Amino acid sequence: MKHSEIEAEPSVAAQLCGAGIERVRAFALDLGTRGEALGLIGPDEARRLWSRHILNCALLVPEIPPSGVSGRRTAVADVGSGAGLPGLVIAMIRPDVDVTLIEPLERRTRWLDEQVTNFALTNVTVFTGRAEDFTPRRSFDVVTARAVKSLKGLIPIVTPLVVRGGRLALLKGQRLESEIAEATTVFARHNISAPESRVLGEGTVDEPTRLFTAIVE
Repeated sequence: MKHSEIEAEPSVAAQLCGAGIERVRAFALDLGTRGEALGLIGPDEARRLWSRHILNCALLVPEIPPSGVSGRRTAVADVGSGAGLPGLVIAMIRPDVDVTLIEPLERRTRWLDEQVTNFALTNVTVFTGRAEDFTPRRSFDVVTARAVKSLKGLIPIVTPLVVRGGRLALLKGQRLESEIAEATTVFARHNISAPESRVLGEGTVDEPTRLFTAIVE
């Protein structure tokens, strides 16, 4: 992909990414240039990389508290991290939190490891494997995921990773309200409280995103 074919950076990007904008900008350029060839993004996604992907992830960052349940640095897990969306974007914007990228496909974790090295991200750990295989359990204050299963299938996978009193912050699509309705019994089974659906970025970005949040007891 030629640089000229990658979506131009929207003016709001610097505001959303803050001091992390230079890293995010370089990451977006690399992902837009090589991502399709590496199987990280689909055809034509580079042409909407900022509006559909990067800013979508940046909108999640303010939802992450500066300290975790224990009062220490917040530990975040990104399940099914893929190209590093949203995990790498979070880590670049928020060096004050620790991010673990959980991804089962080795070809993708090679990319993640490369990005961690290139950007000297000392607050990132890459785990090659499924969320179900990650130990220790109950390790994270916040667990996020983007475009990974419906809530009904995702909740049983991610909740065992969350410390008691920690939270889920899952980026979802247009069907979020339906997914919530379909997952009611799953919420009860996995001690999910305060489930909430919100839209992030309205009036700020061209493509707002839907966020599901909940507390794990």
